[in-house]
Amino acid sequence: MADRLPPEAELAWATFHEVVNMTSDELRTWLLTEASGEEAFSDRGDLGLPELGEKVVALLRKRKVDLTPEDTDVMRQVTDFVTDEEDNPPPDGPADHEWRRSLMTVGHDPMRT
Repeated sequence: MADRLPPEAELAWATFHEVVNMTSDELRTWLLTEASGEEAFSDRGDLGLPELGEKVVALLRKRKVDLTPEDTDVMRQVTDFVTDEEDNPPPDGPADHEWRRSLMTVGHDPMRT
């Protein structure tokens, strides 16, 4: 019989999937689009994608039974970030371009309902 996930991992999974409203393909496309700006494709050899965004893409492609303790930490980090940002929106709300871009980097588009 397979081991059950710890309750905190189950809760992190559920909460993460409530706040992340982009698919892995949508997020990857967004990250690549953002990375293709003036500062992108540096000579570092990588695509210059935000590390947290890449982790979210990987998590969205994972099955719950394959989660690691590090994945649980990442899900909590994303959930905390999105919750904090949504609790303190800028005066323009979702229309604020920088705020929206920041949230979309972790898979949350505030323009979606």
